[in-house]
Amino acid sequence: MNIKKTMMLIILLASSTYTIAQITDAVKDSIYIQQVEDHKEPDKVLHAEPLYIDLIRDLGARKGEKEWNVGLGLTDNLDYDSYEALIEYEWAPIDRLGLEVELPFTFYSPTTTTERDSIPSDRLNSLKVAAQWSFFVNERMATSMALGYINEFELSDFQSFRDPLIKGNTYNPFLVVAKRWGNNFHSLIYTGPMIEQHFRTNEFHFSYEMNTSFHYMISGTRNFIGVELNKIFGNNAFDMTLRPQMRVGIADNLLIGIVAGVPVSRENERLSSFLRLIWEPGHHHTHKNH
Repeated sequence: MNIKKTMMLIILLASSTYTIAQITDAVKDSIYIQQVEDHKEPDKVLHAEPLYIDLIRDLGARKGEKEWNVGLGLTDNLDYDSYEALIEYEWAPIDRLGLEVELPFTFYSPTTTTERDSIPSDRLNSLKVAAQWSFFVNERMATSMALGYINEFELSDFQSFRDPLIKGNTYNPFLVVAKRWGNNFHSLIYTGPMIEQHFRTNEFHFSYEMNTSFHYMISGTRNFIGVELNKIFGNNAFDMTLRPQMRVGIADNLLIGIVAGVPVSRENERLSSFLRLIWEPGHHHTHKNH
């Protein structure tokens, strides 16, 4: 009889502990979401932002928000390795509008079986400027939508720099639709055409991006795990890369994102990795559990 009573007590205790833990997580989520969304005006919905194809400032950006990003990446191609590096600054001059300036670099290293002369030359890829306008923000629906435009002034590689300096231009309008499901699950679609113009030949190349992402945000924090599916349609071909990822807060205004790249249908690319360091100067949050 005593054994039965003891077992019942243990079961009740475990059940109550699990319930309390669930309530605690729910309260933490509710408090954190409220701090992000209702701490200031205008309305803003908390969304998990993808790490590889990142947005131009948060959806529903508020005036005065700003952020520095530094990115480092490595891609294993068949005949050479390519190293990505980028530095970008994004800010919101007014509510709902995000602006960005980015400098992306690529450096190349041959494999042991490849001659240096047969691989691309190191380069500052472009001067990239972008804008994003959040035209729909609904806290009740936990949904945000934005229209944006990226313009890339394509630069010559370092070997032929200034001959010419700007060799082309890329025009990239896009649409973003994001929704949070409950407190923890996030989905996002980023899509739009890319039009590349080569000034010397005046040729145009068209492609279309369809990027989808799904994330789970850890209760009461900005930390998340998730995946991006980066898809490009163009030149009678289809390329897709799967990018599992995670973001971790290491300080109140400092985050680090880690991304792996697994090509699903790319003939000349193998595995890749990418690291993004995100610094938000002036960001202070009353909730310290990052």
